[in-house]
Amino acid sequence: MSTSQRSDAPPSDDVRVLSVDDNGGWCWYQDERAAADAAQGIVLLGSVASSGGAEGARRGGDVNVSVVDLGAGTARTVTLHAGLESDDHDVPALWKRSDGRWVAVYTKHGADTLTRWRISEPEDPTVWGPERVFDWSTDLTHPADAEVAAANRTGATYQNIHELDGVLHCFVRSINLDPCVLVSHDDGESWEFGGRLLTRDTIAQSYVRYASGNRFGQDDRIDLIVTERHPRVHPTSIWHGYLSGGQLHRTDGTVVGPLGRRLAEATPAVEGLTQVLAHGAVDEGAVLTHCWTIDLRRGEDGTVVGIFSARVDDPYGRDYRERGEDLTAHRFLRGVLAPGAAEWVVRPLAEAGPELYYAEQDYTGLVSIDPDDLSALYLSTPIDPRDGSALARHGVFHGRTRDDGLTWDWRPLAVEAEAMNLRPIAVPGDPQRSIVAWLRGEFRTYTDYDTEIVLRVAPRA
Repeated sequence: MSTSQRSDAPPSDDVRVLSVDDNGGWCWYQDERAAADAAQGIVLLGSVASSGGAEGARRGGDVNVSVVDLGAGTARTVTLHAGLESDDHDVPALWKRSDGRWVAVYTKHGADTLTRWRISEPEDPTVWGPERVFDWSTDLTHPADAEVAAANRTGATYQNIHELDGVLHCFVRSINLDPCVLVSHDDGESWEFGGRLLTRDTIAQSYVRYASGNRFGQDDRIDLIVTERHPRVHPTSIWHGYLSGGQLHRTDGTVVGPLGRRLAEATPAVEGLTQVLAHGAVDEGAVLTHCWTIDLRRGEDGTVVGIFSARVDDPYGRDYRERGEDLTAHRFLRGVLAPGAAEWVVRPLAEAGPELYYAEQDYTGLVSIDPDDLSALYLSTPIDPRDGSALARHGVFHGRTRDDGLTWDWRPLAVEAEAMNLRPIAVPGDPQRSIVAWLRGEFRTYTDYDTEIVLRVAPRA
């Protein structure tokens, strides 16, 4: 493992920790789930209330946006859709338009064919217009697309909004459970089918994380990391490619194929991209298997950083009967693609501990890269990254490397015995502040959790 250094320095008086909402949760395959508006001094946080949380009988399934006033230290939560589904996969993706309005896009967890969105008033994300929908079963205007959609499972899940060549792209898992894309030529006012990105011969979920540089004044490419399927059911590896100039590329720039493919057209499989981390790779004598994508960011200079997880020396794979009650060890890894490089450099980051609960063997506390400092990140784990000791519960740590990931300085942000602290989000949009949100409480399943949303704000050194 990488060398760690311990830091127990107390927090600065300028650091504030706020409780934003007493019932909220999120998955990690939607972005941006949180974003800051530096000019207004606010942070927006998307979340889904659980029926297992505070006032769950009344609030369970509410899709929410919390608006935090950083100056006043107050938060107001607005419900975009009441009682949609008690499922953290329904969390909205947020985008701020050029006219000061916010767009929020959200779906159910594959339970229907609708991608939903609402648009706020200018510079006022506490007031939202009516909900609109794109129906993946009826709004595919090309006859060949509609025919394919009718013959395949079309439930919509996840949403990730990015800009490419002046056009908004919203990536959604939909037809055949493949990554597809909606495009908007009017800044999110309306959406239309923009094509299928990747596919498989059978229905099999690929798990994609996307990153673009548009927040830094670039919109020339969108990077992605992806698995072949769910690691629970398949020996997954991590693959990379990027979208640019209307084409999908491998890491080295080789063109895989065009964007905007109709559903009936040939579409490449995940394995057509560049492999970054292989199922079965050996790291310091440990065999890494069932890899999963965690986070991805692209820096101003073109550097791309990704975070992955993998099982460590797992003898059972998919055989739950042999596994019994045993838990599975996991490890976080960090990959870096330097500007102009054709190969990733992947190094171990920290031990991730066992799964959050038995039925989801690959759920971990997660990691979030600082979008304004790619050498820094926030990590949730039940194993102290400073010395490898076991913690009573998952804690959140801030880490920074000064030597490309060979060593790390770790600082604990939230470590306590009475509650889990997990799923951190490093909030983009305000380069003058270090802003991170996480969930504190009890996480039982992705449909049943009792977690509050915590926000930590500090001046950036």
